[in-house]
Amino acid sequence: MKIEELRDRVPADFIEAALRQGIERLTPPQELAVESGLLEGKNIVIAAPTASGKTLIAEMGIIKAVVKDHRKAVYIAPMRALVSEKYSDFKKQYPHLRIAMSIGDLDSLDHWLAEYDIILASTEKLDSLIRHGADWLGSIGCIVIDEVHMLDDPGRGPTLEVLVSRLRRICKNAQFIALSATVGNANEIADWLKAGLIESDYRPVLLEKGIEFNSRVYYSEKEEELEGTHRIPEMRITQDTLEKGKQILLFYSTKRNTESGAEKLGDVVPRYLKESEKAELKELANRILHSLDRPTAQCEKLARDIEKGTAFHHSGLVNEQRRLIEDAFRAGMLKAICSTTTLGLGVNLPAHTVVVRDTTRYSEGEGSERISVNEVTQLFGRAGRPKYDKYGRALLIAKSRNEIEDLYNRYISAQLEPVVSKLGVLPILRTHILAFVATKFLTNEDSILGFLSETLYGYQYSSMSELRSITREVLTELANWGFVERKGSVYSTTRIGERVSELYIDPLSARWILDSLMKERDDIANLFMITNTVEMRPYMKPTDDAAEAFMHYQYMLNNTSVNYDSEELVFYDPIKPLSTALMLHMWVNEITEQDLTKAYSTTPGAIFAKITNADWLLYAAAELGKLARVNTRPLLELRIRMKYGIKKELTDLVRLQQVGRVRARLLYSNGIRGVSDLRKEDSPAIVERLFGKELSLRILEQVKTL
Repeated sequence: MKIEELRDRVPADFIEAALRQGIERLTPPQELAVESGLLEGKNIVIAAPTASGKTLIAEMGIIKAVVKDHRKAVYIAPMRALVSEKYSDFKKQYPHLRIAMSIGDLDSLDHWLAEYDIILASTEKLDSLIRHGADWLGSIGCIVIDEVHMLDDPGRGPTLEVLVSRLRRICKNAQFIALSATVGNANEIADWLKAGLIESDYRPVLLEKGIEFNSRVYYSEKEEELEGTHRIPEMRITQDTLEKGKQILLFYSTKRNTESGAEKLGDVVPRYLKESEKAELKELANRILHSLDRPTAQCEKLARDIEKGTAFHHSGLVNEQRRLIEDAFRAGMLKAICSTTTLGLGVNLPAHTVVVRDTTRYSEGEGSERISVNEVTQLFGRAGRPKYDKYGRALLIAKSRNEIEDLYNRYISAQLEPVVSKLGVLPILRTHILAFVATKFLTNEDSILGFLSETLYGYQYSSMSELRSITREVLTELANWGFVERKGSVYSTTRIGERVSELYIDPLSARWILDSLMKERDDIANLFMITNTVEMRPYMKPTDDAAEAFMHYQYMLNNTSVNYDSEELVFYDPIKPLSTALMLHMWVNEITEQDLTKAYSTTPGAIFAKITNADWLLYAAAELGKLARVNTRPLLELRIRMKYGIKKELTDLVRLQQVGRVRARLLYSNGIRGVSDLRKEDSPAIVERLFGKELSLRILEQVKTL
């Protein structure tokens, strides 16, 4: 079907945007969606491979709802990076529509969203908006749920499941469009959503799946000798890929393996680089190197790799570094990326060849475990770039001839696993049940159970006896903690319980913080208070310093409502959160990122993730402290110090824009101890000497208004 044939059925905005992208015909899944009632507002689940055109299906529904039906449209994705990518795409294609992105502050109602036509939000943010009582939800005409197979994810899945179930109740007349990778039970997800199912194996680029062993690739019906001379499998595959003038993605199980892989590939890739590319890569390496105030050893390692046309990519990088690497790979500048499996989800970063080197990984509690068929299939989906490749190649690596058949049967010819709800456990339900009561959405046991029966968990496990038992246990726990009250059969939240729900923190964390607020605390105790929470997991590795300090801070664990002997905390080790607290204490005492990464054998990305979480939890602790009527000034002051990584004496100076930890310390060391000192006669000369004329003028101009 040609796009032009839809002119009478969809707004011209969509037709023109599609044609500008060079899209003239619908793909088979897109055509099936139209035939199945997409443009008549019917709910649809699309289960199809990467690059099959799922996003355009969602786009049709969104633009029809906004332009033709004059309703709002909401796009939900489980990862912030994916929301940001889709936001950029929509802004580019539809600049005249009012498009907003909301992925930030979880304690904000964001009233301004009411003025927008298309709202792109992360799962947690939209869930938070519902908790805060957003009043524009009733005007939604189309809801797109991207990566709906993430319902199976133990971390993100339950929140997505509850969110979708709530939206089905709140937005009764909205169209639901769920996008999924191919999964083993797409029909079950469609039945749950009361939606039509579009299942397709269509790919615009043929995907060849095979097993590499001893420099040969074994496909189902043929074999291939790899070009090159290297004996290490991933090096040989990379040589072969670059000989074809193509790019490669290699997936590893650990951050360390990605870094080692990228370094090794630095011996192979440079000979395939043009002189112009080498110059561009040198400039990119310099930007990567200086993404932080002071380069760390990891920054230096990454910059060296990038100059050679390779890179590693994992959660230990800061956001700016990840963005630069992704953009450079899309532009063809970088030839090879070694990544953890996180890059296989979310952002669109295809390559001609994909290698999944590791099919096992280690997890705390489970030990070594095989990755799923679904995950390998998702990673394989990155192979083959529309408009660039006639075919994509996705490979596993066998360590022996006997393993070739095993890997093929286990991952290539195997059936995909079904998506299974992860909702039905106490810690997960605790957070959501409190939110139900706090928003007066559900206020008694029967209504809660009625709602849970509408979730995917309720659909898959029709017996509600276990859910009833868990629900009662949760309600009793929340009442014992002082977060809910019961009158007859009706539950309501206390003021503090309502605030806990709004703050979007686990009630277990909130109870621990409230108990801790009643104790004597110094900076380290305050930091231990926020790091010993669910939200701060995974913790830093335990250190000898933390084990020694625990003797002084173990009193924090006494007289608390939290049961540290419970099955839920079976792997709990207080030295780990205390170690995390000591790392943050070093940060607020102006220890550099470079020294922190060495001291804790960690990465800049991991450090900044902890700093971001600490900022949020210090805010939440201060908000709870107000209700508990304790002095919150030390927490608010510590929050400022956490944001900038500074000692107490610099908190006044960082009120100035363009003044962070380094410049504030320079000012302080040169006699300017606070903003008021900048009003002294000799200050302009000092500031200009330190920072130059232009920056000094910008800094001094602010003094007039402070």
